[in-house]
Amino acid sequence: MKIRKAVIPVAGLGTRFLPATKTIPKEMLPIVDKPSIQYIVEEAVQSGIEQIIFINARGKEAIEDHFDTHIEMETILKNRGNDLLLEEIQKLSRLVQIATIRQKVPLGLGHAILCAKDLVGQEPFAVMLGDDLVDSKVPCIQQLIHIFNEEKASVIALMKVKKEQTSLYGIADATPRKSHERLHDIRALLEKPPVEKAPSNLAIIGRYILTPEIFDQLEEVPPGKGGEIQLTDALVKLLHFQKVLGYCYEGERFDAGDKFGFLEANLHYAFKRPEFKERLYEKISSLYHQLLLSNRL
Repeated sequence: MKIRKAVIPVAGLGTRFLPATKTIPKEMLPIVDKPSIQYIVEEAVQSGIEQIIFINARGKEAIEDHFDTHIEMETILKNRGNDLLLEEIQKLSRLVQIATIRQKVPLGLGHAILCAKDLVGQEPFAVMLGDDLVDSKVPCIQQLIHIFNEEKASVIALMKVKKEQTSLYGIADATPRKSHERLHDIRALLEKPPVEKAPSNLAIIGRYILTPEIFDQLEEVPPGKGGEIQLTDALVKLLHFQKVLGYCYEGERFDAGDKFGFLEANLHYAFKRPEFKERLYEKISSLYHQLLLSNRL
């Protein structure tokens, strides 16, 4: 069955970016000149997704508005003859069909996905987290869709991390396939285990293809720390009667929900732009030499 829908939870408060996110959704903070959420939606569209389901919250309407028409702005751009920018703005509203569901109480990622149950229905679907930007030749979620089409099982994106970082992620206990070095059969999943108890260095990142049976598990799984419903706990329950796979995606990932990761993402995507590349290189070289000089002094 074709993966047609992607659930994108965007209800978080973005407290790590305060005060910037006091009135601006963190997903609307720009990576160069596009909000980070646009990169996620574009990845979905490039992968063949036909409908985006935002799990949103009060005060974050700007995310929906970004992908809607803006008649006043379009009229001004048209009157000024700014056809290129006009097309850029209009393209956003034609990008993909968008639906929005309110997560009225912040009860975790699992609860956010459960909010989409009625709109998803009985079909497999993608989950894409807005904090994870992945730059790759083949869109990250498309890589997972390809594995799903071959295996007809839930697929989780995995990334190798340093052993001392395993307590920051969900970690997979998994066996690599001999026939496919990037593909792993998952035995268990642990949410942010202590370093000494981590079964591997395979961390879960924010890309999933899930079968609709995950909703039954999300409804039954007991709340964890802070009263939140964890997706990882539901996936562990799903493992009891369905195969779940892990895939070490190809590409470079940036954690746009972390301040340093956000800076890295801005530099990375700016360097990909011809109009910025040379000037950025000169500026960074100048700063580097200034730093060397100050250290010598």
